[in-house]
Amino acid sequence: MAGILIFSETTVLALELLTAADIIAADRSMVKAVSINDHEQAAEIAAKGVDALAISDPGLNLADTAAVASALRQAAGQSEAGIILLASNRKGKELAGRLAQIWDAGCLSDVKAITCENGMVLCERNVLGGAAVALQRITADKQVIAVSPRALPVSAGYGEGKVVKFKADIKPSLRLVETRAKAGDSVKIEEAEIILVVGQGVENIDDLPVISAIANALGGEVACSKPVATDKKWLSEERIVGLSGKICKPQLAIILGVSGQVQFTVGIRDSHTIVSINNDEKAFMNQMADYILIADLKEVIPELKKKLS
Repeated sequence: MAGILIFSETTVLALELLTAADIIAADRSMVKAVSINDHEQAAEIAAKGVDALAISDPGLNLADTAAVASALRQAAGQSEAGIILLASNRKGKELAGRLAQIWDAGCLSDVKAITCENGMVLCERNVLGGAAVALQRITADKQVIAVSPRALPVSAGYGEGKVVKFKADIKPSLRLVETRAKAGDSVKIEEAEIILVVGQGVENIDDLPVISAIANALGGEVACSKPVATDKKWLSEERIVGLSGKICKPQLAIILGVSGQVQFTVGIRDSHTIVSINNDEKAFMNQMADYILIADLKEVIPELKKKLS
């Protein structure tokens, strides 16, 4: 089997990709990682027993996905890789498409599980809007596979790898003019162990501060169904759970007034424990929940706040 190359600008996601590589590869000598202008990341990956190709180039901006794709293509040639694993976050999906095009490779994104049988890499993905799960594989010789964040655990370390300087011949397609802090919400609900999901059953925007206080008391984050962000505009789109937002795998998900359409449940169904609070006992969300409370949210929300104060 050809070698495997992994890359994510986020170290924890790169270490999740290493777990995916371990599933595919016979041993870690077949696996290499790429870091770009991040010596700390390169050292951390090398400590897991994988050689890290460290690119140090001030002219290479991670926002320039065309240039990053070119660098990865060159690194794949250097390491004789036939498979490149990326994180299937927003930037990773764009990078996957660009890389597959210039590398003449097949591509799958939003992969939630990987198995390897008879030398074939089988990828589990949601299809039909999340209504079904399919097992798919790339038939091309070269493969770009983007794995969903938190689909796999962070890899355990064994052995000791090396940090190897790598020089890529890059022609930047973007010029950095200035850097500004991102406006608005920058929450990462997909990394939260506890989330409270606001649905349309929450009728009053004045309940949001109370729900936020409950989330803080539990050490969690507030998330929402798509209409709460896009129609009501109560919360930012960074907090959407589901096919149009984030795939979350928290230890505890408390679902407040969500009916449970498949476009939503695809983003929450892998939670360890789901609690559905809804005044509609026939809500589809209740069929997926581990615990169900049929009650009026106007009464439940203040009571939860009181109990946690």
